[in-house]
Amino acid sequence: MKFLDLCKVYIRSGGGGAGCVSFRREKFIEFGGPDGGDGGNGGSVWVEAVDGLNTLIDFRYQQHFFAKTGQQGMGSQRTGKTGDDIVLRVPVGTEIIDEDEESIIADLTEVGQRVLLAKGGNGGWGNLRFKSSTNRSPSRANPGQEGVERTIWLRLKLIADAGLVGLPNAGKSTFISAVSNARPKIADYPFTTLVPNLGVVGVDGKEFVMADIPGLIEGASEGRGLGTQFLAHVERCAVLLHLVDGTSETVVEDYHTIVTELEAYAEELGDKPRIVALNKCDALDEDTIQMWREALEDASGGPVFTISGVANMGLQDVLRALNAEIEASKVVDEEPEAWQP
Repeated sequence: MKFLDLCKVYIRSGGGGAGCVSFRREKFIEFGGPDGGDGGNGGSVWVEAVDGLNTLIDFRYQQHFFAKTGQQGMGSQRTGKTGDDIVLRVPVGTEIIDEDEESIIADLTEVGQRVLLAKGGNGGWGNLRFKSSTNRSPSRANPGQEGVERTIWLRLKLIADAGLVGLPNAGKSTFISAVSNARPKIADYPFTTLVPNLGVVGVDGKEFVMADIPGLIEGASEGRGLGTQFLAHVERCAVLLHLVDGTSETVVEDYHTIVTELEAYAEELGDKPRIVALNKCDALDEDTIQMWREALEDASGGPVFTISGVANMGLQDVLRALNAEIEASKVVDEEPEAWQP
Protein backbone atom coordinates (compact mmCIF):
# COMPACT_ATOMS: atom_id res chain seq x y z
CA MET A 1 0.00 0.00 0.00
CA LYS A 2 1.38 3.41 -0.97
CA PHE A 3 2.03 5.95 1.77
CA LEU A 4 0.32 9.35 1.76
CA ASP A 5 0.29 11.69 4.75
CA LEU A 6 -1.22 14.92 3.37
CA CYS A 7 -4.27 15.45 1.17
CA LYS A 8 -6.93 18.01 0.34
CA VAL A 9 -10.60 17.06 0.61
CA TYR A 10 -13.78 18.82 -0.48
CA ILE A 11 -16.90 18.14 1.60
CA ARG A 12 -20.53 19.29 1.55
CA SER A 13 -23.33 18.41 3.90
CA GLY A 14 -26.80 17.73 2.53
CA GLY A 15 -29.43 20.43 2.29
CA GLY A 16 -32.71 20.08 4.14
CA GLY A 17 -35.81 18.96 2.28
CA ALA A 18 -38.54 21.50 1.51
CA GLY A 19 -41.70 21.60 3.58
CA CYS A 20 -44.97 20.50 2.00
CA VAL A 21 -48.12 22.53 1.32
CA SER A 22 -51.04 20.14 1.66
CA PHE A 23 -54.62 20.14 2.94
CA ARG A 24 -56.67 17.34 4.35
CA ARG A 25 -59.17 16.07 1.81
CA GLU A 26 -61.40 13.14 2.74
CA LYS A 27 -64.97 12.03 2.14
CA PHE A 28 -67.41 14.32 3.91
CA ILE A 29 -64.48 16.61 4.83
CA GLU A 30 -64.35 19.03 1.95
CA PHE A 31 -62.35 21.76 3.64
CA GLY A 32 -59.94 19.98 5.97
CA GLY A 33 -57.11 21.86 7.61
CA PRO A 34 -53.47 21.98 6.56
CA ASP A 35 -51.51 18.73 6.93
CA GLY A 36 -48.22 19.38 5.08
CA GLY A 37 -45.25 17.69 6.74
CA ASP A 38 -41.77 19.03 7.36
CA GLY A 39 -38.81 18.29 5.11
CA GLY A 40 -36.14 15.91 6.32
CA ASN A 41 -32.78 17.16 7.60
CA GLY A 42 -29.78 16.91 5.30
CA GLY A 43 -27.01 14.40 5.93
CA SER A 44 -23.90 15.48 7.84
CA VAL A 45 -20.22 14.86 7.13
CA TRP A 46 -18.18 13.22 9.92
CA VAL A 47 -14.59 12.11 10.29
CA GLU A 48 -13.68 9.10 12.42
CA ALA A 49 -10.36 7.57 13.47
CA VAL A 50 -10.27 3.83 12.81
CA ASP A 51 -7.82 1.06 13.54
CA GLY A 52 -5.83 -0.74 10.85
CA LEU A 53 -4.91 2.26 8.67
CA ASN A 54 -1.56 4.06 8.44
CA THR A 55 -1.95 6.03 5.22
CA LEU A 56 -4.34 8.50 3.57
CA ILE A 57 -3.90 6.96 0.13
CA ASP A 58 -7.66 6.36 -0.28
CA PHE A 59 -8.21 10.12 -0.42
CA ARG A 60 -5.92 10.49 -3.42
CA TYR A 61 -8.48 8.78 -5.62
CA GLN A 62 -11.57 10.39 -4.10
CA GLN A 63 -11.41 13.97 -2.86
CA HIS A 64 -15.10 14.97 -3.00
CA PHE A 65 -17.61 13.84 -0.38
CA PHE A 66 -21.21 15.05 -0.58
CA ALA A 67 -23.86 13.98 1.92
CA LYS A 68 -27.43 13.29 0.79
CA THR A 69 -30.18 15.91 0.73
CA GLY A 70 -33.19 15.44 3.02
CA GLN A 71 -36.44 14.26 1.51
CA GLN A 72 -39.27 16.73 0.96
CA GLY A 73 -42.21 16.77 3.35
CA MET A 74 -45.44 15.04 2.34
CA GLY A 75 -49.14 15.31 3.00
CA SER A 76 -50.88 13.67 5.94
CA GLN A 77 -48.31 15.28 8.23
CA ARG A 78 -45.53 13.01 6.98
CA THR A 79 -41.98 14.24 7.57
CA GLY A 80 -39.38 13.60 4.89
CA LYS A 81 -36.56 11.15 5.45
CA THR A 82 -33.25 12.49 6.80
CA GLY A 83 -30.39 12.36 4.31
CA ASP A 84 -27.67 9.78 4.85
CA ASP A 85 -24.50 10.90 6.63
CA ILE A 86 -21.02 10.44 5.19
CA VAL A 87 -18.15 9.28 7.42
CA LEU A 88 -14.52 9.84 6.40
CA ARG A 89 -12.48 7.02 7.95
CA VAL A 90 -8.91 8.08 8.66
CA PRO A 91 -5.92 6.59 10.52
CA VAL A 92 -5.32 7.35 14.17
CA GLY A 93 -3.04 10.38 14.40
CA THR A 94 -4.74 12.39 11.65
CA GLU A 95 -5.08 16.14 12.04
CA ILE A 96 -8.01 17.94 10.41
CA ILE A 97 -6.85 21.35 9.19
CA ASP A 98 -8.88 24.22 7.78
CA GLU A 99 -8.44 25.54 4.26
CA ASP A 100 -5.88 28.12 5.44
CA GLU A 101 -3.56 25.17 6.25
CA GLU A 102 -2.93 26.59 9.73
CA SER A 103 -6.07 26.32 11.87
CA ILE A 104 -6.40 22.83 13.39
CA ILE A 105 -10.03 21.74 13.56
CA ALA A 106 -9.40 18.42 15.31
CA ASP A 107 -6.62 16.01 16.20
CA LEU A 108 -7.74 12.38 16.19
CA THR A 109 -5.44 10.46 18.51
CA GLU A 110 -7.70 7.61 19.66
CA VAL A 111 -9.58 4.85 17.88
CA GLY A 112 -13.27 5.69 17.60
CA GLN A 113 -12.80 9.44 18.01
CA ARG A 114 -15.40 11.16 15.84
CA VAL A 115 -15.78 14.81 14.82
CA LEU A 116 -18.56 16.64 12.96
CA LEU A 117 -17.11 18.53 9.99
CA ALA A 118 -20.27 19.82 8.28
CA LYS A 119 -23.77 19.67 9.75
CA GLY A 120 -26.66 18.91 7.44
CA GLY A 121 -29.22 21.63 6.75
CA ASN A 122 -32.51 21.66 8.66
CA GLY A 123 -35.63 20.58 6.84
CA GLY A 124 -38.18 23.23 5.92
CA TRP A 125 -41.48 23.55 7.78
CA GLY A 126 -44.68 22.35 6.16
CA ASN A 127 -47.79 24.52 6.08
CA LEU A 128 -49.17 22.76 9.15
CA ARG A 129 -46.58 24.68 11.20
CA PHE A 130 -48.05 28.03 10.09
CA LYS A 131 -51.59 27.36 11.18
CA SER A 132 -52.81 29.94 13.69
CA SER A 133 -56.01 31.36 15.12
CA THR A 134 -56.05 34.04 12.44
CA ASN A 135 -54.83 31.90 9.54
CA ARG A 136 -56.62 28.56 9.51
CA SER A 137 -55.46 27.50 6.04
CA PRO A 138 -51.90 28.72 5.43
CA SER A 139 -50.54 28.05 1.98
CA ARG A 140 -46.87 28.63 2.68
CA ALA A 141 -44.01 26.29 3.52
CA ASN A 142 -40.31 26.84 4.09
CA PRO A 143 -37.57 25.59 1.78
CA GLY A 144 -34.90 23.45 3.38
CA GLN A 145 -31.72 25.00 4.76
CA GLU A 146 -28.73 24.69 2.45
CA GLY A 147 -25.84 22.41 3.35
CA VAL A 148 -22.36 23.54 4.38
CA GLU A 149 -19.58 23.37 1.82
CA ARG A 150 -15.94 23.58 2.86
CA THR A 151 -12.42 22.49 1.98
CA ILE A 152 -10.21 20.77 4.54
CA TRP A 153 -6.74 19.21 4.72
CA LEU A 154 -5.99 15.84 6.27
CA ARG A 155 -2.48 15.52 7.70
CA LEU A 156 -1.28 12.25 9.19
CA LYS A 157 1.27 12.17 11.97
CA LEU A 158 2.13 8.57 12.72
CA ILE A 159 1.74 7.59 16.35
CA ALA A 160 4.87 5.80 17.53
CA ASP A 161 6.56 5.49 20.91
CA ALA A 162 10.10 5.97 19.58
CA GLY A 163 11.42 7.71 16.48
CA LEU A 164 14.60 7.08 14.51
CA VAL A 165 16.49 10.15 13.28
CA GLY A 166 19.81 10.58 11.54
CA LEU A 167 21.50 11.58 8.32
CA PRO A 168 20.80 9.59 5.15
CA ASN A 169 22.56 6.23 5.12
CA ALA A 170 23.12 6.26 8.89
CA GLY A 171 21.73 2.73 9.13
CA LYS A 172 18.22 3.51 10.42
CA SER A 173 16.43 1.04 8.14
CA THR A 174 18.93 -1.70 8.95
CA PHE A 175 18.41 -1.03 12.65
CA ILE A 176 14.60 -1.21 12.55
CA SER A 177 14.69 -4.35 10.42
CA ALA A 178 17.06 -5.96 12.95
CA VAL A 179 14.90 -5.21 15.99
CA SER A 180 11.40 -5.65 14.50
CA ASN A 181 9.47 -7.36 11.71
CA ALA A 182 9.52 -4.20 9.59
CA ARG A 183 11.10 -4.80 6.18
CA PRO A 184 12.10 -1.43 4.72
CA LYS A 185 14.20 -1.13 1.59
CA ILE A 186 17.91 -1.25 2.45
CA ALA A 187 20.68 -0.17 0.09
CA ASP A 188 24.08 1.51 0.18
CA TYR A 189 23.03 4.95 -1.04
CA PRO A 190 21.41 8.01 0.57
CA PHE A 191 17.61 8.43 0.69
CA THR A 192 16.91 4.73 0.24
CA THR A 193 13.99 5.28 2.59
CA LEU A 194 11.42 7.56 0.99
CA VAL A 195 8.46 6.96 3.32
CA PRO A 196 8.18 6.35 7.08
CA ASN A 197 8.20 2.75 8.29
CA LEU A 198 6.66 1.45 11.50
CA GLY A 199 7.91 -1.57 13.42
CA VAL A 200 6.83 -3.23 16.67
CA VAL A 201 9.85 -3.79 18.88
CA GLY A 202 9.97 -6.28 21.74
CA VAL A 203 12.39 -6.17 24.69
CA ASP A 204 12.20 -7.87 28.09
CA GLY A 205 8.61 -8.97 27.49
CA LYS A 206 7.39 -5.48 26.57
CA GLU A 207 6.57 -3.98 23.19
CA PHE A 208 6.63 -0.50 21.71
CA VAL A 209 6.24 1.02 18.25
CA MET A 210 9.21 2.57 16.46
CA ALA A 211 9.07 4.88 13.44
CA ASP A 212 11.87 5.10 10.88
CA ILE A 213 11.67 8.31 8.83
CA PRO A 214 13.70 9.30 5.75
CA GLY A 215 17.14 10.74 6.49
CA LEU A 216 17.50 14.40 7.34
CA ILE A 217 20.00 16.78 5.78
CA GLU A 218 21.14 20.28 6.59
CA GLY A 219 18.26 22.64 5.91
CA ALA A 220 15.63 19.94 6.43
CA SER A 221 13.62 22.19 8.78
CA GLU A 222 13.31 24.67 5.90
CA GLY A 223 12.11 22.03 3.45
CA ARG A 224 15.34 20.71 1.94
CA GLY A 225 15.38 17.04 1.07
CA LEU A 226 12.41 15.27 2.66
CA GLY A 227 12.71 17.29 5.89
CA THR A 228 9.47 19.05 6.73
CA GLN A 229 7.49 16.38 4.91
CA PHE A 230 8.32 13.73 7.51
CA LEU A 231 9.65 15.48 10.62
CA ALA A 232 6.04 15.76 11.77
CA HIS A 233 5.93 11.97 12.18
CA VAL A 234 8.31 12.05 15.15
CA GLU A 235 6.49 14.89 16.94
CA ARG A 236 4.30 12.45 18.88
CA CYS A 237 7.15 10.12 19.90
CA ALA A 238 8.10 9.89 23.56
CA VAL A 239 11.82 9.46 22.78
CA LEU A 240 14.12 9.81 19.78
CA LEU A 241 16.95 7.47 18.87
CA HIS A 242 19.66 9.46 17.12
CA LEU A 243 21.85 7.18 15.01
CA VAL A 244 25.25 8.51 13.96
CA ASP A 245 27.25 6.79 11.21
CA GLY A 246 30.50 5.63 12.78
CA THR A 247 32.17 5.26 9.38
CA SER A 248 31.74 8.98 8.65
CA GLU A 249 34.77 11.25 8.88
CA THR A 250 32.69 14.01 10.47
CA VAL A 251 30.86 12.20 13.25
CA VAL A 252 30.49 15.17 15.60
CA GLU A 253 29.40 17.52 12.81
CA ASP A 254 26.85 14.94 11.70
CA TYR A 255 25.44 14.86 15.22
CA HIS A 256 25.14 18.65 15.43
CA THR A 257 23.46 18.81 12.01
CA ILE A 258 20.55 16.64 13.14
CA VAL A 259 20.18 18.38 16.51
CA THR A 260 20.12 21.78 14.82
CA GLU A 261 17.41 20.70 12.39
CA LEU A 262 15.25 19.19 15.13
CA GLU A 263 15.43 22.35 17.21
CA ALA A 264 14.78 24.57 14.19
CA TYR A 265 11.70 22.58 13.15
CA ALA A 266 9.93 22.71 16.51
CA GLU A 267 11.01 23.66 20.01
CA GLU A 268 9.24 20.68 21.57
CA LEU A 269 11.03 18.36 19.14
CA GLY A 270 14.40 19.69 20.24
CA ASP A 271 13.44 19.20 23.88
CA LYS A 272 12.39 15.55 23.49
CA PRO A 273 14.49 12.92 25.26
CA ARG A 274 17.18 11.65 22.87
CA ILE A 275 19.34 8.57 23.01
CA VAL A 276 22.51 8.74 20.94
CA ALA A 277 24.03 5.63 19.36
CA LEU A 278 27.18 5.28 17.28
CA ASN A 279 26.20 2.87 14.50
CA LYS A 280 28.15 0.58 12.15
CA CYS A 281 30.72 -0.19 14.86
CA ASP A 282 31.35 -3.60 13.28
CA ALA A 283 33.36 -1.76 10.62
CA LEU A 284 35.56 0.11 13.16
CA ASP A 285 38.47 -0.90 15.36
CA GLU A 286 38.40 -0.45 19.13
CA ASP A 287 40.51 2.73 19.15
CA THR A 288 38.29 4.45 16.59
CA ILE A 289 35.15 3.42 18.44
CA GLN A 290 36.54 4.81 21.70
CA MET A 291 37.60 8.07 20.03
CA TRP A 292 34.24 8.74 18.39
CA ARG A 293 32.33 7.65 21.48
CA GLU A 294 34.17 10.12 23.71
CA ALA A 295 33.72 12.89 21.14
CA LEU A 296 29.98 12.26 20.93
CA GLU A 297 29.64 12.12 24.72
CA ASP A 298 31.28 15.54 24.95
CA ALA A 299 28.97 16.89 22.22
CA SER A 300 25.75 15.42 23.59
CA GLY A 301 26.51 15.68 27.29
CA GLY A 302 25.32 12.14 27.93
CA PRO A 303 26.13 8.48 27.37
CA VAL A 304 26.57 7.12 23.85
CA PHE A 305 25.78 3.53 22.86
CA THR A 306 27.95 1.66 20.39
CA ILE A 307 25.90 -0.58 18.13
CA SER A 308 25.73 -2.35 14.80
CA GLY A 309 22.44 -3.24 13.14
CA VAL A 310 24.15 -5.62 10.72
CA ALA A 311 26.13 -7.51 13.37
CA ASN A 312 23.35 -7.34 15.99
CA MET A 313 25.77 -5.69 18.37
CA GLY A 314 24.59 -3.71 21.39
CA LEU A 315 20.97 -3.57 20.23
CA GLN A 316 19.35 -4.88 23.41
CA ASP A 317 20.99 -2.20 25.57
CA VAL A 318 19.64 0.54 23.30
CA LEU A 319 16.16 -0.98 23.28
CA ARG A 320 16.13 -1.18 27.08
CA ALA A 321 17.12 2.48 27.29
CA LEU A 322 14.37 3.43 24.85
CA ASN A 323 11.78 1.41 26.73
CA ALA A 324 12.80 3.03 30.02
CA GLU A 325 12.21 6.50 28.54
CA ILE A 326 8.85 5.42 27.12
CA GLU A 327 7.71 3.98 30.44
CA ALA A 328 8.84 7.13 32.24
CA SER A 329 6.83 9.31 29.85
CA LYS A 330 3.71 7.22 30.50
CA VAL A 331 4.08 7.72 34.24
CA VAL A 332 4.35 11.49 33.76
CA ASP A 333 1.24 11.53 31.55
CA GLU A 334 -0.76 9.59 34.11
CA GLU A 335 0.15 11.82 37.06
CA PRO A 336 -2.72 14.18 38.00
CA GLU A 337 -2.07 17.88 37.75
CA ALA A 338 -1.42 19.68 41.02
CA TRP A 339 -4.43 21.54 42.36
CA GLN A 340 -4.03 25.28 42.53
CA PRO A 341 -6.33 27.48 44.59
